[in-house]
This record gives sequence, structure tokens and C-alpha cells, in this order.
Amino acid sequence: MQITSPAFKENARAALADAQLQKALGNVREGFIDKRQRAVDALPEFDALRDSARSIKDHALAHLDLYLEAYEKKVTEAGGHVHWAETGADARAIILEICRAAGARTVTKGKSMITEEIELNHFLEKEGIRPVETDLGEYIIQLRRESPSHIIAPAVHLTKEQVEADFRRMHDHLPFARDLSEPESLLNEARRVLRAQYFMADVGITGANFLVAETGSSVIVTNEGNGDLTQILPRVHVVVASIEKIVPTLEDMGQILRVLARSATGQDMSVYTTVSTGPRRPGDPDGPDEYHVVLVDNGRSAMLGTEFQDMLRCIRCGACMNHCPVYHAVGGHAYGSVYPGPMGAVLTPSLVGVDKAGHLPNASTFCGRCEAVCPMRIPLPKMMRHWREREFSRGLNPATQRYGLRAWALFARHPRLYRLATAIAIPALSLFSAGKGRFRHLPLAGGWTKHRDMPAPEGRTFMQQWRDRDALKQGGQA
Repeated sequence: MQITSPAFKENARAALADAQLQKALGNVREGFIDKRQRAVDALPEFDALRDSARSIKDHALAHLDLYLEAYEKKVTEAGGHVHWAETGADARAIILEICRAAGARTVTKGKSMITEEIELNHFLEKEGIRPVETDLGEYIIQLRRESPSHIIAPAVHLTKEQVEADFRRMHDHLPFARDLSEPESLLNEARRVLRAQYFMADVGITGANFLVAETGSSVIVTNEGNGDLTQILPRVHVVVASIEKIVPTLEDMGQILRVLARSATGQDMSVYTTVSTGPRRPGDPDGPDEYHVVLVDNGRSAMLGTEFQDMLRCIRCGACMNHCPVYHAVGGHAYGSVYPGPMGAVLTPSLVGVDKAGHLPNASTFCGRCEAVCPMRIPLPKMMRHWREREFSRGLNPATQRYGLRAWALFARHPRLYRLATAIAIPALSLFSAGKGRFRHLPLAGGWTKHRDMPAPEGRTFMQQWRDRDALKQGGQA
């Protein structure tokens, strides 16, 4: 997708004024938050599993080179092929070469955020190869020529009525009078249209939730059967995965699975957990003749050993954005990148640069809900602060903001000056509160008070109250 993160503020304003979007976003709490909480409450050892999952990924990242080499060796032993792609362009070229060698005109695709990241669909279309998304949400947004607005629910920004209108517009070979009033009827129609595509495709492309070094397996976790049909029916199966998806063993993968579905969709387990190891073997009833894995770096290795390495633990559950008040307000497209929400606010600047995505780490209330619910215990607010620091040090934020922070730092470094300024400012601020304990309007803070009240000072500074309290204690002791 085209990166529009520099226009986040304009995107956000448009999203707030979009009545259809605001209606659709109202489903996030019922669809994700409450279900996750019920699933977590039903598993007493959930927090212990989070600790275990974090340790597994930290160990894998600390020895990433060794596990990737071990994975390649096992894939090759199973009859598969591993391709290394340093950049998105490298990955696209490798996939195109595989498709052309197979004579592919149509490829089916399972849901994959990394293929969104490298803009694979657009690239294949330009090369005369038709990609068909088979995940229901991805299929819907492909019909609309849109990008996903959520990493596990790509079409969460749409209402049922919008989907029905798109199906009637695009499926014009079907009777217009058909009943599409219920979600089940929409699902059945998508199934009927997509079923033929699986048999037409020469190549099937999937992502991977995990890559298992012990066995050379790729693992996809889905709630639809499309992922399995995508990888077993075409003659060639191509797995596209970023390098941090590696885990040491199948047992490690099983540990992380126990926190993945609960955090993502509130299920104990997803409907399908499919493990693929190499091409079809003699005696196998189905499977591809060729099995390829494209390992994509695209900036990940540059994050290793930095303050952003913890972001590589992410298992793409979406819990952070499901609980983020900013995401709730503007949805995913406002972020202008493949990865929205708090995880996108950290990952996107790592991939495209803070100069292009500096607004995203600032799009946070720092309430900490994202870190509290993350199954991998990723310290997202801390890393967003690191990006804010980098943005400030490079002079990328507005001049008024930079000068304001420098003025604050001056006062913070000189306690006497700070106490004097606050002693003058607090009585002056009380003039704007109209005795109601809050500000409805405040000079130089109109962007805040336009949408919310700000608590007003109660009359004395903290230091004044501390001195009075200390004097009272001293008097009592005497």
C-alpha cells in the first residue's frame, strides 16, 4: 500500500467525520475486547504462559542466525527451497520468478500481512498475474481495492450493508434479487465464488504465523479453511514470512499458540492450526509438488540489538489495537501504513523511517492498555517514547513543540525558577476555570480543550502543599 503516515492528522480528521466508519468501529469492543477478557479469565495460568512465550521469543531472537540456518537445513532436507530476501523488492522478484517458472496466470493467497507490506498484489497484477485473496476479510477489501484496516480483521471498518453493496456490484453474474441480508448469506456467496479459484490457481501463497527450526515447518493459524485449500490444491506452495517468525521447536510453538488465539479473537484455539513441511511425499493424498519459503528481512535485522528489538516478539494478534482508544476513534486506515495501532506506531517507523512515520508514535494517550494486554509483554509505550525522542533529536516535530519542550526542560533543571513560575501560573490559571474545577478553554491548549475538559489547579502548587504538610508533621513531633 502507499504509505500516507505523514498525513496522519488529515487522515484522522477524515476518519472522525466518517459516519459509516464510526458505526463499524463500534463493533470492536463486542467483537474483541470482551471475548478476550472472558478467555483470559478462564485460564488461570495465562500470565505464566505470557512469561514463557516472551522467554521463547527472546531466546530465538538472541540466536536468530543459528535458528534460521537450522530451519533452512530442515526445509531443504524435506525437499523444499528457502529463498533469502533482504528487501521487499528482492522478495517480489523471487516470488515472480517462482510464478513464471510455474506458468502461473492466477495465484490464490491466504491472509498475509508481510505480502501487504511488500505490496505483492499490486506487483503481480502489473506483471500479468492475477492474485486472488481467499480470506473473507481480505477478499472483501480486494473487491474494494482497499488495504486492510486491522491485522486480523481486515474489513472491520466496513458495515454489513457496505459488504452487501460490494457483492452485488462485483458478483454481477449472480441474480440481483438474491437474499444477502444476513452475514451467513454473504459468507455462502463468497465461498461459492472463491471455490472455483482454488482449482484454477497454479500457485498458492500463504504467510506464516510460525516457522519451526526443529522440523523446517511453516504454521498458519486461521478460522477459515481457505488457508489449507490455498496451500494443498495448487502445484506450487510459496510461504512468505519475515525472519522473526522463527521459533526453536514445535513445543515452543504450542506454548505461544495458547496465548495467540485468546489474545486475538477470544478463542481457546483457532479453528485451524496447519503445519506444512515440504512438498508432497510419495503416498501423500494431496499437497504441492513444489514448496518454497521466502524469508523477508526488510529492516528487521536492523532492529536487533536496539531499543526496538522487543517489537520483533510480536505475534500479530491485534490485541494492542483492539484496546487502543486512538484506534477506536480513527480506525486503521488513518495510520497510513500496513500496521496500524500501537504495534504499527513502533514497527512502521522502524521499516520506513521516523521522518515518514513520526506522527504515529505521537498518536497515543500512553494509557498503557496495549502493553497490559500484549501476550508477548512488548513494552509498546516505552518504544513509542524512544521514537518521540529520536524525532525530537532530529528536529522533525513542529518548532512550537520543540521550543515548548526546551522551555519546560529549562524550568525542570532549575527548581527555584520552576517554583516561582508555578506560584505565578496557578493563580493566573484559576481565572480561566470559572470556579468549576476544570477548563473549557485555555490559551495555547485549544487543541486539547476543544474536545475534552482539563482539570484546573486547586489553588496551591504541590511544593507548597508539601511544605505545609511537612511543617504540620514537624509541629506535631515537637
